[in-house]
Formats: sequence, structure tokens, C-alpha cells
Amino acid sequence: MKEEMVLVVRRSLLESLGMFQGLQFEIDRYLLPMLSRENNFFAVRSSAETDPSLKQIIPYAILTSDGKVLRYKRGKKSGEQRLIAKGSIGIGGHMNDRDEGLFALDKEAYFAGVQREIDEELIVEHPLQNRIAALINDDSNEVGQVHLGVVHVLELAHPAAEKRESMILGIEFLTPAELRAERDSLETWSQICVDNLEKLLGER
Repeated sequence: MKEEMVLVVRRSLLESLGMFQGLQFEIDRYLLPMLSRENNFFAVRSSAETDPSLKQIIPYAILTSDGKVLRYKRGKKSGEQRLIAKGSIGIGGHMNDRDEGLFALDKEAYFAGVQREIDEELIVEHPLQNRIAALINDDSNEVGQVHLGVVHVLELAHPAAEKRESMILGIEFLTPAELRAERDSLETWSQICVDNLEKLLGER
């Protein structure tokens, strides 16, 4: 069986641009070089998962509507075993070698890949808006050391979604206050996003 290939950049690229912990709002400074042909490549996922010299690029889409944010829980069939049973406000996954067009700095192709990831996991109406709000990095744990998130905010006309994948459990649209109340049960990236929710959602 062919091993899964995932899109990566070298940690040294991020170090040259300025390594950060948590959220980074200077998106173009990082994303444009990361999606440039000479700076990214596909690596075997099984080896990339244990190689901190590589960062796997992960779209992390926050779905919002009427001031509420979608939260779900990762079931036992989750692809990332280290995150099982954790709550999450991010939908998305690895960019695979079937996501053609990523390397030409073609934003449309990248966004199409992100939408495909969402459509694989959820039944949800097409978003009114899909914008990149920040990058996320967390080197404080094993999972974070080998991943780099691209935080998208998708605005929906209605707070409604159904799961398409069995790993998605307990979908709810919650207010920022409700999310902060259950912060301790969320995965690390979601905790970081919840701590900065107003800025991510563009609220003043």
C-alpha cells in the first residue's frame, strides 16, 4: 500500500523567517515563502511525524456563524492518535500530493485543497467567506513540534453542520464564553485560538 505523502517545509525556513510560538498574524511574510516551489516538498507522513526538522503544513479552519464557533470532539478513529478525545475548533488536515497546484503560489488551488479537507469531514453549506487569519506554531509538545497550522476563518450563513467522518463527534456551535469555559478539554492549538478568538474573528 502506498504511503501517505504530506506537504512539508523545513524548520530552518521558519527559523530564517523568524520562529514563533503561538499565533503569528504576519501571514504573507511566512505563507508566501512556504508555498513557493523551492521551499516545500512532499515527505512520507510516517517519518515526518517523528522528524522535528520538518513542519507539516496543516490548514486549520474555524467555522463561525452568528458569533458562535463550531466545536467538535475527536473520536477513536482520528488520524492523529495523540489528539483522541480532545475538543477542537479546527477542521482540516494534511495537504497531500493529490492537492495539485499548491506550488505555483496559486491561492485558488490552496483554498480548493482546504475546502476539500472540510468537505471530507463535514456536511456544511458553502462559506460566505474564507480568509486566512493567522499561522499557528506550538513547539511545546510532540504533535506541535512537527506541524504548522494555517488558521482559516470560515463564515457561514447559518450555524449548522453534520459530520461526514466517524472520527467527528459532538458537534456544537458555542459562544466564545462557552469555549473559554471548556478550554482545558481542548487540544493545544484550539486553546491558543480560543485565547485569541476576538482577534482571529476580526472583532474589535
